[in-house]
Formats: sequence, structure tokens, C-alpha cells
Amino acid sequence: MNKKIIFFSGAGMSAESGISTFRDSGGLWEKYKIEDIATPDAWRRNTDLVTDFYNQRRKQIIETEPNEAHRIIAELEKNHDVVVITQNIDDLHERAGSTHVLLLGQVTEKKEKPTLRKTRLGSKLTSTQETKMSEHPTIISVLNRSW
Repeated sequence: MNKKIIFFSGAGMSAESGISTFRDSGGLWEKYKIEDIATPDAWRRNTDLVTDFYNQRRKQIIETEPNEAHRIIAELEKNHDVVVITQNIDDLHERAGSTHVLLLGQVTEKKEKPTLRKTRLGSKLTSTQETKMSEHPTIISVLNRSW
């Protein structure tokens, strides 16, 4: 039986690849006011600013490569049962080769796995189906396993 390993990753993991964080010193919240780019009122006031902000985030993610930590975690899948639980909206874990990645912010509602990252990166969707966690046995079995 393979050893089971769960990794929790956050902004620090992607920061090592060059992804800007929100809260670190020099982070995005020091450059932008949250009320100017991350609220419905911000969208109504200045659609161009909000669109530009998120397009810059998307561009940075697309142009960034996984770092050594991403690759090591993916490599561990060869001999271990590995699950990565992350709050990061980038797809660097998947691009490094990890196959069992759960978004922490998607615990109560989950888009189908094939569209999850496409949705986050703004690609065209071919299908979107939202389900409650109780209707998604794959996630439940991963989260309820006795590791």
C-alpha cells in the first residue's frame, strides 16, 4: 500500500514562481484598494480598471512556470497517493504534473474538474455544471478518507 500524503499550499508556493501575492509586503493590496477592483461597485465605477487588473493576473499566471516545489510534489505521485489542497487559483500544480488537486475555496461548490481551471483562467467554457459537495462523491471520498 502506498503512503498517503496531503499537501496544503497557498500563496507562498506560487510566489516562488513569481506570482504576485495579495497580502505580502509589496503585495497587490498595497498597490490597489480592494474596493477599487474587487467589488460589484468597483465594476460599475470603472469596468476598464477591474478588467485590466484581472487580465494582468491571468497573463501573469499563463506566463509563469511551476517551480521546483511544484515539480517535487508531482514527482511524489509516482510512489505515493498524493492530494494537494490549495487556495491558489493558478494551475501550477497541474502543470507540474499533480493529478489530485482540490481548490480550498471550492469546498462547498465545485465545478466539473475539466472546467474548473478554465473558469479560473477565463477560457471559453464548453460546459458548466455546479454541484453541491454532497453530490460530488470524488471530493467526498478524498476529504473523508482515513489517511
